[in-house]
Amino acid sequence: MAGVSRSAPLGGPVIVVGDAGLDVVARYTGRIVHGGDSRARVSIEPGGAGANTAAWLAQCGASPVLVARVGADSAGRQVHAELTAIGVRCAFAVDPDAATCCVVVLVDEHGQRTMLPDRGANARFSPADLDPALLAGASHLHLSGYVLLDASSRAAGLAALAAAHRAGLTTSVDPQAAALITDPAGFLAAIRGVDLLLPNQDELAALTGSGDPAAARELLDVVGAVAVTTGEQGASWVDQDGVVAVPAEPAVCVDSTGAGDAFDAGLLAAWLAGRGPVEALRAGVAAGASAVRLVGAQPARQQRPDTGLNG
Repeated sequence: MAGVSRSAPLGGPVIVVGDAGLDVVARYTGRIVHGGDSRARVSIEPGGAGANTAAWLAQCGASPVLVARVGADSAGRQVHAELTAIGVRCAFAVDPDAATCCVVVLVDEHGQRTMLPDRGANARFSPADLDPALLAGASHLHLSGYVLLDASSRAAGLAALAAAHRAGLTTSVDPQAAALITDPAGFLAAIRGVDLLLPNQDELAALTGSGDPAAARELLDVVGAVAVTTGEQGASWVDQDGVVAVPAEPAVCVDSTGAGDAFDAGLLAAWLAGRGPVEALRAGVAAGASAVRLVGAQPARQQRPDTGLNG
């Protein structure tokens, strides 16, 4: 199949297709009192899986272009400004009716997050929102699985992959949400021919029935390679040559939001620079570890010391 033996091309922008929005991050301790008050430290941070990966790609030295749909509102303008300031080129479609994506993120004292997402304008992402001219000179297209997992935007995700294949770009997909993979066969059909699949263990289990990285071998007739994140155990790369793994980096988890998106960016930046699987995994793990040390899902504002005022 196309993609199994291809090497990643060097240079050129990385096109990221996915959600962009704002996260309302509420960090709390203990249990949340249902029907009552639970104190929290709350901040508003840039978010969205596609935007997160694009932001971390810029942090890793790549040249990302983010294709997304936002509302004609202050949130959309803020997202555009924040991403542009850190080196992400924003190719946004502006929806005149739907609001910009907003996600409420509940983060417990262990840094584990629970998300309440409203995809907003992203749910209306359409094939026309990707300008084919963006692919000229690009090296790679990365697609957030949320685009494929929502019926209202699936056609746009399929169109983006097809356009990338026609343009000769390498491609990658992050499944993003195991709970939303209700039709594994349909999802795999949608990503057939993709060069690199980037699931976590839960997403791998949803697709194969097992979270063991070795189970990713079952997917090699669909995709070229699979890079599986395994939490505190690190990450594994699975392709026709076998399975290689690297350990996790030690990190105090402040907020796990966006760690997988950061892993994607670190790995892709290294792989697109011509590094092999082990080096690419290490770069991904390092970026993921950096993400969990910060409040929020992106590397821009959170680089400042946590004074308690920003979350």
